[in-house]
Amino acid sequence: MDWQTISETVPASIVPEARAAHQLAGRAPATGAWREGDPVGDRRFERIGDLALESGQTLPDVRIAYESWGELSPTRDNAILVLHALTGDSHVLGPAGPAHPSPGWWPGVVGPGRAIDTDRWFVIAPNVLGGCQGSTGPSSLASDGVEWGARFPFLTIRDQVAAQLAFARSVGIDRFAAVVGGSMGAMHVLEWAITAPDAVERIAVLAAPPATTADQIALNSVQLEAVRSDPAFRGGAYYDAPDGDGPTRGLSLARRMAMLNYRTPAELNHRFERSWQSGLDPLGGGGRFAVESYLDFHGNKFTRRFDANSYLVLTEAMNSHDIGRGRGGVAAALGRITARSLVLGIDSDRYFPLEGQREIARHLRRSSHGSEPVVLRSDYGHDAFLIEDEAVGEALAHLLAE
Repeated sequence: MDWQTISETVPASIVPEARAAHQLAGRAPATGAWREGDPVGDRRFERIGDLALESGQTLPDVRIAYESWGELSPTRDNAILVLHALTGDSHVLGPAGPAHPSPGWWPGVVGPGRAIDTDRWFVIAPNVLGGCQGSTGPSSLASDGVEWGARFPFLTIRDQVAAQLAFARSVGIDRFAAVVGGSMGAMHVLEWAITAPDAVERIAVLAAPPATTADQIALNSVQLEAVRSDPAFRGGAYYDAPDGDGPTRGLSLARRMAMLNYRTPAELNHRFERSWQSGLDPLGGGGRFAVESYLDFHGNKFTRRFDANSYLVLTEAMNSHDIGRGRGGVAAALGRITARSLVLGIDSDRYFPLEGQREIARHLRRSSHGSEPVVLRSDYGHDAFLIEDEAVGEALAHLLAE
C-alpha cells in the first residue's frame, strides 16, 4: 500500500491515521504500562502507605504517579484536581515522548489562558490507583518481586477516591478549589463531593451517571471477555512475554468495542461513508472498509500505551459505581453534596446518556445552572467532553468564576 493510493481512496481526514498505523507497524510489547526503569518524564511519585479496601483486603505500600502545572498559592487555596477517564493518565498537558506514549489529553481546556488557567490555578492530576502509568496497579511489582497481575485486588471507585484523598493529604492540600473529571473521572468527582465535602469547594461532573446501569455493565462485560479470552492473556501472567506475544489482540478488540460506545453513528457515517482503505475492494476483493481500518488503528495504538490487567481492574471499578450504595439511595447521597456544582451531559452520548446527568442535576443543592444539566450538543458522542473544547471550557470557566 502506498500513501498516494490511500489519499485517493480514503477521505482526507483518515490519511493521518493510516500514516500513523504504518508508523505503529511492528510487534507490540506485552504491556504498554510504564515500568520501573523507564523514562520518568513529567511524572512525580508520592507514596501513601497501605490502603484498606472495601473488600476487606489491604493494598500495601501504594504509590501514586502525578503531574502538576502552575504554582500553589501561599494559602494553598488555588488547587484544582483533574481526574482522568478510563484510558487516560496523569499526562493532561505536554508532548508525547519516550516517557509519555501519548500527548496530553486536555490541552484545549487546561493550560495558560485556557478555561482552567494554569497562570491562575495550580492543577494537579494523578494517575488512578489500578492504572498503568506509574501508580500502583497490576503491572507494579508486589512484595515478592513479581508483577501483581491477576493477583491485584478488586477495586471500587470509592477505593480509588480513598487513595486520592490520601494522596492529597500527603502533598499538603486539604481543600481543592475544584475537582474536575469526565466519565470514570466524574465518578470519582461525585465520590469526592460525598465522601469529603469539606475538601471540595466546586465540582465538575462531565458525562457520567450516578450509578452504572445494567446496560452499561453489559457493554463493559463483553470488553472484559475479549481481554480474558485472548490465549496470550495467560490468566494475567504475561509480563515476561516477548514483543508480539502479549494479549494485544484481546486488548485491541476491547478498545475497538469501546470506541463504538464512545462515538456515534452520525459521526462514523459522515466521516467514513462506505469508502475503503486501499485499492482492494472489500466486497470479496481482500480490501477493508475505511471504518474498519480506523478501529484497527486505534486498537493497535492503544495496546502500546495500556495494560490488559489494568483495563480489567479499571472497567470493573466502573461497574462498581453507585453513589447510593449504603447511603439510602442516589437522591440521599446527592443531598450530601455541598460543593458548587457543574453537571454536563452530551446529547449524543450512547454510553452514559443524558438521563444520568439529569438525575444528578435534579438533586444538587448548589448547581451553577439550576436543576437541569448543561447539555453539550455534538456528533462526537461520549468523547465530546474531550473534543468540544470551546463548549466544555465555557461551562468550566463559568463554574470557576463563581
